[in-house]
Amino acid sequence: AAQNAPTGDRKKVFMRYGLDLLKGEVRDNVTAGVLEPTVSKVRSLKSAFEAAVSLLRIDDAIQCAPEQKEERDPHGH
Repeated sequence: AAQNAPTGDRKKVFMRYGLDLLKGEVRDNVTAGVLEPTVSKVRSLKSAFEAAVSLLRIDDAIQCAPEQKEERDPHGH
């Protein structure tokens, strides 16, 4: 929403806001000196997506071997 807001819109300021997890507050990240490029965020999301897809594929590929049943000798030996 803030990214698509027209120039001069009050919402445009919120684009830079984030959480200060140490203080438990919302802050302006640029003022706090925290700069995280969008390219880095996108790359992280792509990596997480690829890892999840790999795990799902591995999960589908693993098949449990059927339990071996003891064959009983019909003659009682």
